Order: sequence, then structure tokens, then C-alpha cells
Amino acid sequence: MKCPYCSYEESKVVDTRPTDERERIRRRRECLSCSRRFTTYEIVESMPTIVVKKNNRREQFDREKLLKGLMRACDKRAVSVDTLEHIVDEIELKVQNSLDREVTSVRIGEYAMEYLKEIDQVSYVRFASVYKQFKDIESFMEELSKLKDEN
Repeated sequence: MKCPYCSYEESKVVDTRPTDERERIRRRRECLSCSRRFTTYEIVESMPTIVVKKNNRREQFDREKLLKGLMRACDKRAVSVDTLEHIVDEIELKVQNSLDREVTSVRIGEYAMEYLKEIDQVSYVRFASVYKQFKDIESFMEELSKLKDEN
């Protein structure tokens, strides 16, 4: 951190504390050259994740949209909203931790199906039927057979 008084590039941190909103960190620093003190604020820089849709359209990742899709698949099933929010948190974390700033909707759908398959198979089939856009009863039955074989 460059000193605002003498432009020396090294300083030591004397005090660190979060701001009132807890969105930033306030640091008191002391210049190692002129010994004057100054304050800096640090914030986390968030880069938006872009979702590439099947038609190549791009939009910003929307956790609420994913949650609504999962809730629709789990309608009238014994799956709590807390569980679904946890799934969305996990998927969002995977997406943000990837080195790519763009992720395909296909990948997000696959993540969601992995979690649903473990939690509730009926919800999984509901989600898969919309996500995979089954063309006929044969493709639907094929997915059911795969699920049955895995069990």
C-alpha cells in the first residue's frame, strides 16, 4: 500500500476492524518510511458469473431463478426450503469457484440434478423432464430405467 504522504510502498497494519455495515474492512496503517498513519478500506471485488443459455444467449447468474426451478420440481414433496436453499448455495459456490466467468445452463442443470437425485427421486424426475426436454415417452422411460438401475 503506497503511503499518501511520502509515496513509500511499504506499511504495517496497526489496527483492523470491520465497518458498521460489515461489508468492508477498515485498516489503520503506518508508513515504514515517514511513520505517519493513514486509513485504508478493503472490499471484496465480486465478478458476476454469466450463464450461457442453450440458445447462446447470455445472462447474469440468478440464484432466485434456480431456487424457483427447484421449488417447482419439489412441489408437494417432502423437501424443505432450507434444503433447496442449501442446494442453491452449493451450486452457486461451485459456479463462483470455477476459474471460468461463464458457465453453461447445462452445467448448472447437471449440478441441480446431482443434488436432487440424492434427496428426492420424484423431484429429480420432474426436474429432468423439464431440463432434458424429453421428446417422447421413450426418452422419459429411458431416464427412469437409468434411475432404477442405479438403485
